Amino acid sequence: MVVGVGPVGAAEVVRVAREGVPVRLSDEAVAAVSESRKHIEALANDPKPVYGVSTGFGALATKHIPQDKRAKLQRQLVRSHAAGSGPEVEREVVRALMLLRLSTLATGRTGVSVNTALGYAAMLSAGITPVVPEYGSLGCSGDLAPLAHVALALIGEGTVRDAAGHLMPAETALTAAGLRPVELAEKEGLALINGTDGMLGQLVLACHDLRGLLTLADVATAMSVEAQLGTDRAFAPDLLALRPHPGQASSADNLTRLLAGSGVMASHAGPDCNRVQDAYSLRCAPQVAGGARDTLAHAEVVANRELASAIDNPVVTLDGRVESNGNFHGAPVGYVLDFLAIVVADLASMSERRTDRFLDVARSHGLPPFLADDPGVDSGHMIAQYTQAGIVAELKRLAAPASVDSIPSSAMQEDHVSMGWHAARKLRRAIDGLTRVLAMEVLTAARALDLRAPLAPSPATAAVRDVLRTKVDGPGPDRHLAPEIAAVVDLARSGALVTAAESVLGPLA
Repeated sequence: MVVGVGPVGAAEVVRVAREGVPVRLSDEAVAAVSESRKHIEALANDPKPVYGVSTGFGALATKHIPQDKRAKLQRQLVRSHAAGSGPEVEREVVRALMLLRLSTLATGRTGVSVNTALGYAAMLSAGITPVVPEYGSLGCSGDLAPLAHVALALIGEGTVRDAAGHLMPAETALTAAGLRPVELAEKEGLALINGTDGMLGQLVLACHDLRGLLTLADVATAMSVEAQLGTDRAFAPDLLALRPHPGQASSADNLTRLLAGSGVMASHAGPDCNRVQDAYSLRCAPQVAGGARDTLAHAEVVANRELASAIDNPVVTLDGRVESNGNFHGAPVGYVLDFLAIVVADLASMSERRTDRFLDVARSHGLPPFLADDPGVDSGHMIAQYTQAGIVAELKRLAAPASVDSIPSSAMQEDHVSMGWHAARKLRRAIDGLTRVLAMEVLTAARALDLRAPLAPSPATAAVRDVLRTKVDGPGPDRHLAPEIAAVVDLARSGALVTAAESVLGPLA
């Protein structure tokens, strides 16, 4: 992949982060970096103080640094700011962070040298992934500690994992890859650590995953509506047009297509059917999933704006000025990360309610208690719903916003921070939880559809059930349920369940 002066696309972030795609700087980017470096070098001899070039950092910005200590200043900045603690952040997150910082360096607005930018690209391409601890970023002045741990590896210090995942000292990994540690000059340490790249990388990955899960939510809903003898009349296009939110129209269209040709639905579609309206978790599914879709669309707009940004402080402007600014503040990213966590919790909550309806004989329309083979001797899916409920409770806690929880730092110089990194971390956990909740709904709905035999499900939902049956047997006496849940979670995470439906219908929204 070529990194130029223009923005990196979201799809490219996912590929580099998850597939290990190598990168290189375009000739245009090399020229832009070289040109802006000239302005920083000119300021190095200027008696006028310039933040990050001839001063300290944060609350120490008024401290003048003599010229013979300015290279040391950059090294010490990286060492002192690499102060993270806690579990190791996932490889894909670190690679996304690295690509996005490189993209900003490539714009020529940070003032780093060509050698530093090339070294950063080479480390990413070699698959060297610095160990970044989970805690350390407040999401203002950028993701300082996470980015500093990456910069530390660039100068040959700290700990990394090589392309094979082996843990080793950074200098050892660089040498094995034929690379040399980078010697930082004026401003370069600051330019490597001052950005929203960590929270943005996680936002991009989350948006990618959530878009697939929203389609899976429609698949799960269709299977539940069908197996609970619900009606699809509430999903009619003319009804949805009365409230013209685009997301709910897309979701309702998915449901209508997924349910087409269902023998189960046809079995109770006559004039004597008294199912004029279903419970909210069935009837209002397009409104909730649709609101989630529209929220995701907004988050993707914010992510794309941030991908097109060059974030550093100070920056080298197009006319050569070096100016301090506040663009590193993570508020815009933090807000949508929090918003998505709310969406994820609500989608999961509705999914759990649909699942629960299968298990209660008062609401399941003729299905055995808990879908058990021999109720009393067997418990069926009773405790699977407990697991769902426990996850949903956790997702509700994760939906509490991080972005309102500012804690002042740096002797009150940085007196309002975004907590965007923390919003990103909890969203990652939330998306994992939603994947599990939806997988359990599909597992339960598939069992219920089998119990409706000889009535036949729709071709699309039958295809989903059949893929699931390659990993999990159909109804019968109780079995060890945890491995079956894990197998369906893997199918959900891989996209195989949605692909099965699309093999019948073509692409779903």
